[in-house]
Amino acid sequence: MIEVNELTKRYGRTTAVNGLTFTVRPGHVTGFLGPNGAGKSTTLRMLLGLTEPTSGTATVDGHLFRDHPRGLRHVGALLDAHDVHGGRSAAAHLSALARSNGIPQRRVDEVLEEVGLAPAARRRIGGFSLGMKQRLGIATALLGDPPVLLFDEPVNGLDPEGMRWVRGLFRRLAAEGRTMFVSSHLMSEMQNTAEHLIVIGRGKLIADESVTEFAARGTRQSVTVRTPDPTALAAALEAEGASVQPDASGAEEWLTVTGLSAARIGELASHHRTVLLELATRTSSLEEAFMELTADSVEYLAGDSR
Repeated sequence: MIEVNELTKRYGRTTAVNGLTFTVRPGHVTGFLGPNGAGKSTTLRMLLGLTEPTSGTATVDGHLFRDHPRGLRHVGALLDAHDVHGGRSAAAHLSALARSNGIPQRRVDEVLEEVGLAPAARRRIGGFSLGMKQRLGIATALLGDPPVLLFDEPVNGLDPEGMRWVRGLFRRLAAEGRTMFVSSHLMSEMQNTAEHLIVIGRGKLIADESVTEFAARGTRQSVTVRTPDPTALAAALEAEGASVQPDASGAEEWLTVTGLSAARIGELASHHRTVLLELATRTSSLEEAFMELTADSVEYLAGDSR
């Protein structure tokens, strides 16, 4: 279990992490989300003892990571796939880590096989693609068979097959009772992989809840309508104060409506004798809820490209 209590990190006048408190429990995948500059990587580095907190604590099973002897047996982590000696082979890299952590050498072959790098075990890492380095980083995290695993952007550089493999791997590890803490900017992956979310912005906690609960907090509920007379229906709905737009699919019969419930749209269509072929309510996706709820925490905003 990971416990963060009033964790704060300041760099001069800049506060990167501001009084964070949360718990990551075993048995499910917990996603760690936030806009760029939110403090996610700094928080992970403090958990691993790579950055000293200004105040507060970040512990694993009640202890600071540096107090765990042979740390890879307790916590496995992938923070930066490029942070590895390019002149070594994958097998040599893992073997050195295994020796220093008292891990049996057989684990080197086991984890290389598990991540699909067994055929490249003797190749120099400097010649690896980003996806291969990501797989090596995951192998490193798994090397000590630890109960707690931390990953920062683990699917960067992976192809669709690799992303699906990671998704299944993380779910399996969580089902084994491990603590899984995964930071990513890919909302689709978090929606498909994580069950719980820790969301931060400008170093502060925004949400600590299930993926379903977080997505439901988005207010952008809309209704999609299919009708053979979209012009007449749009006029009737707009007269009631609704916002009506052509559907994103581009199909002329489809409209996207906000500001009215599906039931009210049905009533108005009946009153105006307009045929409805389909009517469905659409709630916010995880990405839409994230964009809405973290809007005030975005550090860098792109200009309007129109």
